[in-house]
Amino acid sequence: MKSLEVFYVDVSFGFETGSGYFVALLLVKRRFLIILCMDNSPALKKLEEMILECSRLDREINCFVESVDEKTAQVRLEPPEAMFHLRNSVKERFTELTAGVTDADLQRHSKVVAFRDSVRKYAMQAGQTAAENEEEELDEDIAVTQSQTNFICPLTQVEMVNPVKNKKCGHHYDQEAVLEMIKAKHKNKKKFRCPKVGCGNSDVQRSDLELDLLMKRMIQNHKRQSGKT
Repeated sequence: MKSLEVFYVDVSFGFETGSGYFVALLLVKRRFLIILCMDNSPALKKLEEMILECSRLDREINCFVESVDEKTAQVRLEPPEAMFHLRNSVKERFTELTAGVTDADLQRHSKVVAFRDSVRKYAMQAGQTAAENEEEELDEDIAVTQSQTNFICPLTQVEMVNPVKNKKCGHHYDQEAVLEMIKAKHKNKKKFRCPKVGCGNSDVQRSDLELDLLMKRMIQNHKRQSGKT
C-alpha cells in the first residue's frame, strides 16, 4: 500500500513536470508556428505527434490514478490479507482501463484540441501575413509605376475614374467617356479614332477595350496620397 502511494506521488510529480514542459513547448511553438504553417513543414506533423503522445500519457496516468483509488477503496473493506493482492489488482484494473482508451479518445483530448485550434489560428495569421506582404510589395511597385504614369483621360482631360485599356494600341481612356464617344460615332456611321496624339489606331471598337484594374488601383493610391476623396 505504501509503495503504491509513493509511486503515485512520483508519477504525479513527473506528470506535473511534464505538463510544465508541455506549456513551455507551447510557448516556444507560438514563436515558430506561423512559419511552420506557412511552410507546411514536417516539423508541424512531428509536433502534433508529440502532442498526441502527451495526451496518451495523460490518459494512462488518469487510468492509473483511477485504478489505485478504486482498488484501495475496495481493499479497505476486505480482510487484511487482501493487501497482498493489491498490486496485482491495481495492475489488472489499469490494463482494463487503458485497453478501453481509443484513438478517438486521444483525438478529443483537451491538449490535442487546443493544439489544433492554435494551428488553425496561426495558419490564418500566416496566410494574412503573406497576403499583407504581397499587398505591400504590390503597393511599392504601384508607387514606382504611378510616378511615371499619366492618369488624365485624353477625351475628358480630367483624371480617369474607371480606366479602360485599348488592347490594340495600349492607350487608356475613361470608360464612360470612350463608350459614349464610340456610340456617338457609330450612330453617325463614322469610325472612332484613338484620341491619343500621334496614335495611328483609326478604328477603336468597344470590343478592343478592357478594364484596367491595376491602373484603377494606381489612380486610387494617387488620390489618397494627394489628399483627394
